[in-house]
Amino acid sequence: MAMTSDDGSGRPEEEHVWGGLTMWRAAVSEMDNNAYLLRCSSTGELLLVDAADEAGRLLALVAHAGGDLRTVVTTHQHWDHHRALAAVVAATGASTACGADDAAGMPVPPDRVLAHGDVVRVGEVALEVVHLRGHTPGSVALAYRDPEGPTQLFTGDSLFPGGVGNTKNPGQSFDSLIEDVTTRVFDVYDDDTVVWPGHGASTTLGAERPHLPEWRARGW
Repeated sequence: MAMTSDDGSGRPEEEHVWGGLTMWRAAVSEMDNNAYLLRCSSTGELLLVDAADEAGRLLALVAHAGGDLRTVVTTHQHWDHHRALAAVVAATGASTACGADDAAGMPVPPDRVLAHGDVVRVGEVALEVVHLRGHTPGSVALAYRDPEGPTQLFTGDSLFPGGVGNTKNPGQSFDSLIEDVTTRVFDVYDDDTVVWPGHGASTTLGAERPHLPEWRARGW
């Protein structure tokens, strides 16, 4: 089930109910960052992916969800994905997590550092950690293998409709990112997997898979 509403700020919010998990997407900031709030259907426990901005709005969403925010996972260290992290953590007492190689760049020292193959839990729901190197050294995606439907994949800025994330700045690597996205995402998850990126609209792996050779050839 999916529902779209408007919170009065002009930015839409989506709600999706899957097997064992509810997800709300909030688009925040002038950069259209996506923040994703996940709720375990059995326990009510909450997990937030990217406290990107607008702490008050994110806390209102937590209140709307009606559960206990236990964890905030930051997909990568870029400033636009963690501007509200300190405020959200201060208000809720939530623990923090991010990729190990991005930990030094975070405004709040992480309580847990994540590696490829780790599992993050929200209540009774397991989220697989996928380390995707290239946009930042420690970028991570989270995969929820819905027992009743397609896998849901939260990719930060590593994968979008139409290509991988930006790798044009110092310290970034297109070769690393395209290799990890190919071997750790497209080679692992099915075509009906839904991709929820760090900005903008969702897509599916099936829609993007035919374009992998094009992305490699153009180098971005």
